Amino acid sequence: MKALVVLIAFLMTAPLVPAQAHNSADAVFYHGNILTGVDLEDAHPQRVSALAVAHGEIVGTGSDADVLAKYRGPRTKRINLRGAFVMPGFNDAHAHLGMGGRILLSVDLLGVKSLAEMQARIRAAAQKAAPGQWLTGGGWDHTLWPGGKLPDRRDIDAATLGHPAIFTRVDGHIAVADSAALAAAGITRATPAPEGGEIDHAANGEPTGILRETAQSLVRVPPPTPEQRRRGLELAIQDAISHGVTTVQDFSDWDDFLAMERMEREGRLPVRISEWIPFAEPLSIEKEQRAQHPKTDRMLRTTMLKGFMDGSLGSRTAALHLPYSDDPGNSGIPRFEQSQLNAMAIERAKAGFQMGFHAIGDRAVDMALNAFAAAEAALGPPMRIVPPRVPPVRKGAQPEYRPATIFPFINLRYRIEHSQVVTPGDFARYKELGVIASMQPNHLLTDMAWAEKRLGPERSKYAYAWKSFLDAHVPLAFGTDYPVEPITPFRGVYAAVTRENEAGTMSFHPEQKLTIWQTLYAYTQGSAFAEFAETWKGKLAPGFVADFVVLDRDLTAIPPHEILGTIVLRTVVGGKTVYTRPASR
Repeated sequence: MKALVVLIAFLMTAPLVPAQAHNSADAVFYHGNILTGVDLEDAHPQRVSALAVAHGEIVGTGSDADVLAKYRGPRTKRINLRGAFVMPGFNDAHAHLGMGGRILLSVDLLGVKSLAEMQARIRAAAQKAAPGQWLTGGGWDHTLWPGGKLPDRRDIDAATLGHPAIFTRVDGHIAVADSAALAAAGITRATPAPEGGEIDHAANGEPTGILRETAQSLVRVPPPTPEQRRRGLELAIQDAISHGVTTVQDFSDWDDFLAMERMEREGRLPVRISEWIPFAEPLSIEKEQRAQHPKTDRMLRTTMLKGFMDGSLGSRTAALHLPYSDDPGNSGIPRFEQSQLNAMAIERAKAGFQMGFHAIGDRAVDMALNAFAAAEAALGPPMRIVPPRVPPVRKGAQPEYRPATIFPFINLRYRIEHSQVVTPGDFARYKELGVIASMQPNHLLTDMAWAEKRLGPERSKYAYAWKSFLDAHVPLAFGTDYPVEPITPFRGVYAAVTRENEAGTMSFHPEQKLTIWQTLYAYTQGSAFAEFAETWKGKLAPGFVADFVVLDRDLTAIPPHEILGTIVLRTVVGGKTVYTRPASR
């Protein structure tokens, strides 16, 4: 009783706290041009000038006066946006941070314009390397070179100074090894190619050094040290947040994921990561890796299983129904037999895994759809769930283009990564099976110079066919495929709305262009939907995480060619500023 009397006396004498403090935010961002989200068929989405953040989430939006009056407390930080354009952070639906980091720490061959330039970069690294040290790296693209000829081991021998070396092409689907690396791997004219791969041979039968798809694994490169792995990831993540990316859906080595776990425990993970697990691993290992990290963690978690159906168009390893138009004896390299793929897909679907299959050629897409159909048939109707109710469309607006209302809603949300070449009948199959087209518009900027030569005019009509997918009511999720392409989303936005090269001198089937609204949706809310996060990520609305980017221009109000010059002024993840543009720039 005495304790109760003391408590009552304390409460009666304690100073009253103003009601406003109960609503006070950690921060209020004001005087901005803030796009809170996108409705694909509504060209006038809601804009506000201020938003309030508490505990990493948006708690209020509106005018400067209203938000400051309601949410400003004695400890609230006030950030003046000075009229800048603000939008939800970009969610890169397909990237490889681990590979990107290793390229940044090794021989960077991105953008080399000739074999001679490639050799010069390799030679400079070889001169600094310790005796016997392996040289690795990647990013070269022979289609950019005069003549477009693949390099071979003799070309690399001339630059590596005896160091064993292997360098992957920009797409990661072929590599070139020098003679020392081939010798270390025991690769000779008699070495059989592994399943799903090829070893190129010269006319005299000797290996050329070009290793396609799974044949790259024959060369055993010493793994990076934990310190190298961590440093590479830090560099790649910094690259991402400096370009306005707040979430990365990532496929890296498992040791990379463990390094990211350590970064998170130390409070040094500034971007959200949704990590993929290899589809081809034994199911027991996949389950162990899924259980490694809490699913409720919004900064770092595992999501889908990633499998490979084929290679790439640039390497002519993408699996096509008919031969390449510029290589009549070649139809690409399928990675699986259909029966094997179906059995694996059914087993993993029954274990509750989301699956996403890399498929670039039309045959590979067909294989992926067949496997998903087999998995759905095995699961049966109980796996379908009812979509959540969404607010009605504002009076006078066109019907909203939202996954929750018009897309088939499958519990496992199957995905096809890239979906670059599709037969006309397959668009309907995507919709029927509820398959998400996870695509990277920036690939077109690189590929349009030679894509029609590879495919011929008829197949090209259904290549990089973003508009056809939307017209078929297939959900889109956009990414970059970093480091195959730079992680900046603005190249992809430009490509999607123009279908022109960066110089504006060439176009590729402009009838497949998207609007800016459709494009931004696919890079934010569409990507969130693809990772089961659309209820808490991708919009700037109360209850959603405070992930946003401040830009130097309004992407929705400028000529398309100006999109490429966009500069990120600030990147915010969970209400915390993780990047600001250096003042010296």
